[in-house]
Amino acid sequence: MINLSESAVNAINRFMGTAGSPVAGLRISVAGGGCSGFQYSMRLDANPAEGDTVIDHGEVKVFIDIASAPYLENVSVDFVEGIEGSGFKFHNPNA
Repeated sequence: MINLSESAVNAINRFMGTAGSPVAGLRISVAGGGCSGFQYSMRLDANPAEGDTVIDHGEVKVFIDIASAPYLENVSVDFVEGIEGSGFKFHNPNA
């Protein structure tokens, strides 16, 4: 379904470790899909919702809602750091 790079898993683990409340995993969802492509949303979540697909990436669990799942098929997520800043980068062969 969705693939997280090692650097993405490490970054998510860092964020989960500094969260102020209990976190069970990372929720990834998709919105839109107009001229500028898909808009991805990521947030730490305490629990999966009913109907979520739960993907286990070692120490990180990813929660994906049923509406977003088809759009995240074969998507790769990386965490990049560079001169221009750092952040998550999505590669979606479906876009």
